[in-house]
Amino acid sequence: MDDSSDGGATAGGTKKKPSAAAAKGKATGKGKATSKAAPKAKESSLLKQKSPAEFFAENKNIAGFDNPGKSLYTTMRELVENALDSAESISELPDIEITIEEITKSKFNTMIGLVDRERVDEALYDDFESSKAREKRLAKEARFQETQAKNAALGKKVKDTPAARGKGRGEASFFRVTCKDNGRGMPHEDIPNMFGRVLSGTKYGLRQTRGKFGLGAKMALIWSKMSTGLPIDIKSSMKGQDYITFCRLDIDIHKNVPHIHLHEKRENNDHWHGAEIQVIIEGNWTTHRSRILHYMRQMAVITPYAQFLFRFLSDAAEKNLTIKFTRRTDVMPPVPLLTKHHPSAVDLLLIKRLITDTTKPNLLQFLQHEFVNISKAHADRLIGEMGPDFSAKTTVNSLTSQQLVRIHQLFRQAKFDDPSGNCLSPAGEYNLRLGIIKELHPDLVATHASSPQVFEGHPFIVEAGVSIGGKDVKQGLNIFRFANRIPLLFEQGADVITRTALKRINWSIYKINQQQDKIGVFVSIVSTKIPFKGTGKEYIGDDITEIADAVKVYSNFPYLLSLYGHLLI
Repeated sequence: MDDSSDGGATAGGTKKKPSAAAAKGKATGKGKATSKAAPKAKESSLLKQKSPAEFFAENKNIAGFDNPGKSLYTTMRELVENALDSAESISELPDIEITIEEITKSKFNTMIGLVDRERVDEALYDDFESSKAREKRLAKEARFQETQAKNAALGKKVKDTPAARGKGRGEASFFRVTCKDNGRGMPHEDIPNMFGRVLSGTKYGLRQTRGKFGLGAKMALIWSKMSTGLPIDIKSSMKGQDYITFCRLDIDIHKNVPHIHLHEKRENNDHWHGAEIQVIIEGNWTTHRSRILHYMRQMAVITPYAQFLFRFLSDAAEKNLTIKFTRRTDVMPPVPLLTKHHPSAVDLLLIKRLITDTTKPNLLQFLQHEFVNISKAHADRLIGEMGPDFSAKTTVNSLTSQQLVRIHQLFRQAKFDDPSGNCLSPAGEYNLRLGIIKELHPDLVATHASSPQVFEGHPFIVEAGVSIGGKDVKQGLNIFRFANRIPLLFEQGADVITRTALKRINWSIYKINQQQDKIGVFVSIVSTKIPFKGTGKEYIGDDITEIADAVKVYSNFPYLLSLYGHLLI
């Protein structure tokens, strides 16, 4: 054991005097011993903050921006849904134009002032193919063509030549997405924050809405900034306004604030009102073309009172596409009303926020006016049940944390009448039937709507339809799912509607062949809270008993199918 280390103790417990060399080592910071004795540098704080915009930029899949193709689809649908909400909010029959314009790499480079450059070192690129690899690929393609020729001679099914796939992402494709509506428009001074500040919007509050926070248009701007670096253009004019606001902006991701390039007022000689949004993003039309067209068709089914004009524009004329979904009726669903919270649907945090925001001074008035289905007599009984520390005249601002917990516990245990559902805005059985007839042209169709049901204190209504035959309808089950009048196109297999149609209905007893007949199944659920599963809000889970039962029972498939069984016998 070495007892001569610097500052160490001897076996007898006495300290030895440090040598001159050791002392010099301490002073100069040199030597092995001094490395242990040197004071540690003060560690900087590891805590960091991210703005909401930065969070969603890094987790863009939460908002449906998983990849370029899905981002193109999501951008289009978010703009369409905002346009519908805007027109319906002023009871205007929606007239919506949506254009997706393909932008070549050369045109995009010109837009941003970048000069095209030819490749110098081909082997540097991910899609480079060596001569050996090319020979192997051509030989494989020749064998495939030979096999297909033999199959054709024998009358067997011939497959299409598989498309060549690169190893990497390949060259990016860019698109200008434009959506124009005849809706409410936006106030001039609010536009920068409405598009350039995440988690600011007009859709807060308890009501049935297509969106919740207006995140979609902001995510389109964030995706544009990430994929092209280009700003978004907004034109808007409110009804009766003699000017049009033009705003060009992008977003400061780290500060979550708008970066305004141009914000001005222009003449409105045509007295137009509404909004026109234009954004340039990276996308993929090839992979998501069918999804986009299916979405437009299903939106036309659930909103037959709207007119949609969809265009796809490309330098290649054969790729151009124009589809008009005409209006069939001028009957619109009522505007969904803002409602109050049901006592059984609130949590402790929400109770605290309601107390902070309320204008009612005492507990009796707070219970009576901030919640649905609590009358004065009911409020008195609830207060009596809370204990001696509560009275009708207790000021809500004086309630302690323990008292708030007591209120929350009572709300969870007490019995309340179900909410009425008069705050909901379903499509209506008439509109659903018209939409099905307009877009599918079926031989037979029947629809049914449920009475209001309740899930965790939130009202919901189920509307359903079944059709047989039709135009451009595939054989077998064609399932159309809607939530708050929005088509759901992804994650179909896990959805409660799909599982009900596939597993809980015996189609054969109604004289219907599930594989050969052209069957359309339409289910629309509206609620102040749709219990989506997953971050993308693409499907409704099969684990909510109230909704699963309602989809089967209150959409009344047996009743609808019995009509067909009777007609087809």
